[in-house]
Amino acid sequence: RGVLVTRDDKNQLHAFENICRHRGHELLACGKKTNQEKIVCPYHAWCYDSDGSFFNAREMDDIKNAIPSELGLIPIRSAEWGGWLFLNYSGNAAQFSEYIGSLDAMIKDWDCERLVVGASHDYELQANWKVAIENYHECYHCGMIHPALCEVSPPDTGGLYSGENGLFTGGWMILADHAETMSFDGKSTVSPFPKLTETQRREVHYITLFPNFLISLHPDFVMTHRLEPVATGKTQVECQWLFAPEAAKRADFDPSFAVNFWDTTNKEDWGAVESVQRGLASEKFIPGILSAEEESVYQFVHLVASAYMQKPIIKSHRF
Repeated sequence: RGVLVTRDDKNQLHAFENICRHRGHELLACGKKTNQEKIVCPYHAWCYDSDGSFFNAREMDDIKNAIPSELGLIPIRSAEWGGWLFLNYSGNAAQFSEYIGSLDAMIKDWDCERLVVGASHDYELQANWKVAIENYHECYHCGMIHPALCEVSPPDTGGLYSGENGLFTGGWMILADHAETMSFDGKSTVSPFPKLTETQRREVHYITLFPNFLISLHPDFVMTHRLEPVATGKTQVECQWLFAPEAAKRADFDPSFAVNFWDTTNKEDWGAVESVQRGLASEKFIPGILSAEEESVYQFVHLVASAYMQKPIIKSHRF
């Protein structure tokens, strides 16, 4: 579905169906943006205010049964958090405060809402979105396909979140003694976030905000993956690297230490995930037994199953 996102003159964010109330023409082409006071349909010039209310219709002042209050844009339930926009198209999700739960307090020291995009990569993954997220939830595979990652963050460190309120799962790993961040040499070209504790500066957190948003918190940058299902066996992935604005404004700002490391790691993961997808296509495949190191995979699968049963849980548990 197409969604039109606006900010009104009070900087309030709104989300609407991207369709004119006249004949259904799209108001703005997908992926485009504009900066203007009114929303004008390019088909017949029906006009709306930035808060979605109907403004006027060209040459239709004499239409008696036109009720302006009934001709505004169709709203879509939305919430703004951490600098990200969340949409609930059906309008049936839990309250956003329940959805986020304790995650808000957990990541507050990273000040995500003030970060800026330092780099962005798009990937087309030949696999189901759930297979990719299952891979994200365990490092049981790390010793086999991620040699560089294991050098800066040993896979047998860290732990899992348990008993937290909210629709998220995940855990954390600890940096090796020589490493200050996740990069090939463990070095960073930017300073760590100032509000982090000494303990937080030694950790990297991996969080799935259900269903399809991954947040990876590093001491000096935040990486996100947004997975968009395209077909049963195809997923579009948008990966972004976020930095403090003062770091990004520096003349010598260079995010490649983080981007190159995670681009390599991503591609290692994509190869494994696409292989799993091909294996799952076999009619003879029967799921095996999860190891103790794949506990978070089970948590995610449990969330998926409960959602398919239309009984989403608002709490992750340790199983």
